[in-house]
Parts: sequence; structure tokens; C-alpha cells
Amino acid sequence: MNLILLGPPGAGKGTQAKRLEESRGLVQLSTGDMLRAAIKAGTPIGVKLKTIVDAGLLVSDGIMVEMLHDRILQPDCRRGFILDGFPRTVAQAEALDLMLAEAGWKLDVVVMITVDEAALVERIAGRFTCAQCGQGYHDTFNPTRIAGVCDICGSRDFTRRDDDKPETVYRRLEAYNAQTMPIVPYYERRGILKRVDGMADIDTVALGIAEILDGL
Repeated sequence: MNLILLGPPGAGKGTQAKRLEESRGLVQLSTGDMLRAAIKAGTPIGVKLKTIVDAGLLVSDGIMVEMLHDRILQPDCRRGFILDGFPRTVAQAEALDLMLAEAGWKLDVVVMITVDEAALVERIAGRFTCAQCGQGYHDTFNPTRIAGVCDICGSRDFTRRDDDKPETVYRRLEAYNAQTMPIVPYYERRGILKRVDGMADIDTVALGIAEILDGL
């Protein structure tokens, strides 16, 4: 089974992909991780990628699809794969379909994790982490038991990621809506797009995805 997990930053795609890896024996394919691994391994495509990255250039859709092609041919992908973070545009979706067809593969389903953007911003922007032990917290949903003191190690030193700031989250959502949302009707026309409520708790979202996959 081959699928795409689609949704904005912070929707929980990575978390659900990990669960599917464990429960279904699928392989999560993150293009960012694949790019770094190919460069480190010094494969033919990795050498090409390193030249592009070292020059400060953007990796083309063609190179990305070529990298994916090489990856899905690996033995661990025989039971299927999960794409997380790709495709991001209609052009990439079209190129992916062409590559899969030529390789004798196909996409079975695109699962769109839907969210309420205002609630998502609150969920992401409230996150902070203990700088000493790495324990994660949230201003509203998971605060420290004693204000300003880590429950685990007692540290008073906390950090917040720059890309978790509300203004940054809104910019990421704007980019997602402008660049990636147009692929939704593309997959709807093909009849393979399914939706699940991403604002539910993690277990409920996982159950919703499982029901979609079991119904295929």
C-alpha cells in the first residue's frame, strides 16, 4: 500500500506516519531525510544533490522524483511507503504519478489531515522545551506543575523554537495554502483523496486513518 499524508505544518503527519510504519510495515519517506542520506552515502544522485545544495540552488522537481524513484526500489519498500512532505505542488504530483506509473507502482490513497488553523496555531505556538533534559511542554495543554520549573529535572531554563512563534506558524500556513492546497482538487478528481479530522487526539486520528486504509 502506497499513500501520501497531506496536511499543514503541525497537523501531525510525522506522528501518524511513525504509527503506520509500526502497525502496517510501511516505510516513511521524508524527502528531507532522503536528501541528506543520499548526500552522505555519496550515491550518484547524492553527488548530484550535493553539487546543487553546495551551490545554494533549489533541488528541481525532476531530481526529487529521481531520488524517490531510487528509494522506492529498495527492498524495504516492497510492502509500501508513506510520503510525508512530498508532493507540495501540482507539478510535483504530476511528476510523481508519471514516475510511479513507469515503475509499475501507484498511489492507493491520499489522506488529508484537516485542521482548524486558529486552533493549530495555538497548539504549535504554545510549545516549549526544557533546555536541560528536553522535556516538552505547552502553555495551555501541558504546562509545568510548578510555573517555570521543569517537572523532570527542576531546571528553570526553557527554550522555544523560532518556527513555533505565532507569526512564523502563520507564514508557514500561508505558504502551505498557496503552494500545496491546489493539489487537493487534483487528487479529488482521481478519487483517491480521503479526509480525517486532525484536531482530534492522536489515537482518534490514528483510528480514522486505519479505517480509511482498511476500507480500500
